Amino acid sequence: MTAPLSTIRVLDLSNVLAGPFCGHLLAHLGAEVIKVEPPETGDLARELGADPDLNARRMGVSFLAQNAGKKSVALNLKDAGDTAHFLRLVGSADVVIENFRPGVMARLGLDYDRLKAVNPRLIYCAISGFGQSGEWAGRPAYDQIIQGMSGVMSVTGDSDSAPLRVGYPVADTVGGLMAAFAVSSMLNATPRGGFIDVSMLHSMLSTMGWAVSNWLIAGVAPSANGNENLTSAPSGTFRTQDAPINIAANKDAQWQLLAQHIGRADLLAHPDFATREDRKRNRVALRGQIESVLVTRPADAWVQELNALGVPAGKVFSVPEILDHPAIAESGLIATYPAAPGGGRDIRIIRPGLRIDGHVPAVAAPPPCLGQHTQEVLSRLDKAGD
Repeated sequence: MTAPLSTIRVLDLSNVLAGPFCGHLLAHLGAEVIKVEPPETGDLARELGADPDLNARRMGVSFLAQNAGKKSVALNLKDAGDTAHFLRLVGSADVVIENFRPGVMARLGLDYDRLKAVNPRLIYCAISGFGQSGEWAGRPAYDQIIQGMSGVMSVTGDSDSAPLRVGYPVADTVGGLMAAFAVSSMLNATPRGGFIDVSMLHSMLSTMGWAVSNWLIAGVAPSANGNENLTSAPSGTFRTQDAPINIAANKDAQWQLLAQHIGRADLLAHPDFATREDRKRNRVALRGQIESVLVTRPADAWVQELNALGVPAGKVFSVPEILDHPAIAESGLIATYPAAPGGGRDIRIIRPGLRIDGHVPAVAAPPPCLGQHTQEVLSRLDKAGD
């Protein structure tokens, strides 16, 4: 597989999710990603996850999920000797990623200006909750804080359950994705080098274009509407005999095919459902009419038949169900590492969801033990004379 970042060295000082997810993507695209971790504790994610035994080994599930292929160097950046080692690494690096609260790196004497003096071509990516400047810059931020402040929770759930947290750390993940995009772009800049300021709050808002534009342009405040797609109808989640399915009959032609296939062509002539706007306005009644037929047969049958007709439909899976489905299990998206060091067992993780020249990006090495590569990396610097 083409590894477009195979000549790039990244120093990843980040913790938990946003920064490490950025490094995860860059590593799978070929970069050498060196995690610089505190010697005693390492990345906090080493202690997080659903398996207490792995947490005790400092190989928590949350760490394993996004650190495969990286190298771990244990350095205390409050120690003069270790700081000197870090600055030597900076001299050989292309990118530094950190997600400390603004001001932390400056207090360590390792802010962008200091590192740029060591390596003028350095790309420095700082990820924080609210950016490096502004009224909220000094606030601590976790994923749920950003979900709430960005408005995401206000539009998640329905009128009874909102505001509701999205079921995975979407703000951290989007922040890391935005950072990887920015770093990859800056690697093409001439001359190379610069400071990237990624705000998780801004990143989340920038991905909410459809929702926020209803307010910015149309003056309509976004609301929580559960499983209904407010842009069209019938478009949402429907009950069947055994499991819910999603149907997105967003085009008139798709609506007509759906009504005919379920034996309810009469709905096409009903004045409440004649136009898209009529169907949107009467979506609850329309869903009831459609479900009265869908509940007579199993989900898999409806999904297969509707997709064959050109009406988008999909079963609502649990996480174990979709991961075990052949469409995913046989796709190369899941990597298996036998007996990962420090973990004492085989692990499976998700690779980036893309293909290059027909191949899913992959890394050969499992997630590292804390400090596993310290001697190797520093010795290599000595041999190189860096």
